[in-house]
Amino acid sequence: MTATTLFQRTAGPLGAPFLLLGGSLGSNLDMWRPQLPRFGDRLRVVRFDHRGHGASPVPQGPYRIEDLGRDVLALLDRLGIERTSYCGLSLGGMVGMWLAANAPQRIERLVLICTSAHLPPSDGWLDRARQVRAGGMQPVADAVLGRWFTPRYRAALPTRMTSYRAMIAACPAEGYAAGCEAIAAMDLREDLARIAAPTLVIAGADDPATPPEHGELIHRRIRNSRLVVVPNAAHLANVEQPDTISQLISDHVTD
Repeated sequence: MTATTLFQRTAGPLGAPFLLLGGSLGSNLDMWRPQLPRFGDRLRVVRFDHRGHGASPVPQGPYRIEDLGRDVLALLDRLGIERTSYCGLSLGGMVGMWLAANAPQRIERLVLICTSAHLPPSDGWLDRARQVRAGGMQPVADAVLGRWFTPRYRAALPTRMTSYRAMIAACPAEGYAAGCEAIAAMDLREDLARIAAPTLVIAGADDPATPPEHGELIHRRIRNSRLVVVPNAAHLANVEQPDTISQLISDHVTD
């Protein structure tokens, strides 16, 4: 499949180390807003929307993780970035593992947040893809929101939950469905041993979508890695625990 020209936003001082941020299935690049003020002037941050998400084009699915990875390589080429650190959450982390295993010369350091190298059963993802293609995003938005944040966080910040629900509902149905198909077909477990970039694996202690044991498997199979389990965080740990996650990312990629 031909690489898609991804929508991106770049911020931070010229000359600072580059960091790419790849988001979750159903999100757009605004999910990383909590990190931007906390990185200060330490990083040159490139946020992007996966194909089928946000303001990026929506090619017809199904997609594969390799397709999304090649989109990122094309983005690096377009921006003239030879080598960068990469941080991905959920789907973005899956893309990060593919990049670090298959284009190691482009990845300096790697951060993998609330993600998995293999997320069966595939039938569940394919059923969700069919549901979204038939009925759009509104019927699944509440369930997705329930996986993104802990009950306590949702109850404490109802206005913020309205905003994130709107983000989910605005995701193009075809892009979300094709992303589900990419996860259904994904098995990166054998790729992990080829990852040489120093890797930080972060799991949310209360993440129902990719529980900590998924991070533990990734950590065991990537030689140069460490695992941090963050308490009081569900799937979008970067939003629920922004100070902790931002500090972990910044320390790892600027060490």
